Amino acid sequence: MIGEQFGICCICLDAPAEHVDHDHGTGRVRGVLCFSCNAALGQFKDRPDVIRRAAAYVEGNVWKPTLVAPGVYQLPS
Repeated sequence: MIGEQFGICCICLDAPAEHVDHDHGTGRVRGVLCFSCNAALGQFKDRPDVIRRAAAYVEGNVWKPTLVAPGVYQLPS
C-alpha cells in the first residue's frame, strides 16, 4: 500500500506515509497516512460532516446564521 502511494501520505501528499489508517466501525484499512493527518482524522472522529465544515472554515466560508426576525435565525444549509 505504501508503494502504491509512492511512500507519501494520501491526504497531505507531502509527508511520509507511516501510519495505517482504518475505519473504526468496520476495521477496513483505508490507506497509510502521516502522523499529523492520521491524528487529525482521529480528532475529527472520522466524521465527514465535521471535516467538511473544517475545510469550509479554512477556506473562509465561515458558518454565519442569518437573522430573519428578532431572535430568529436561519441556519445555512
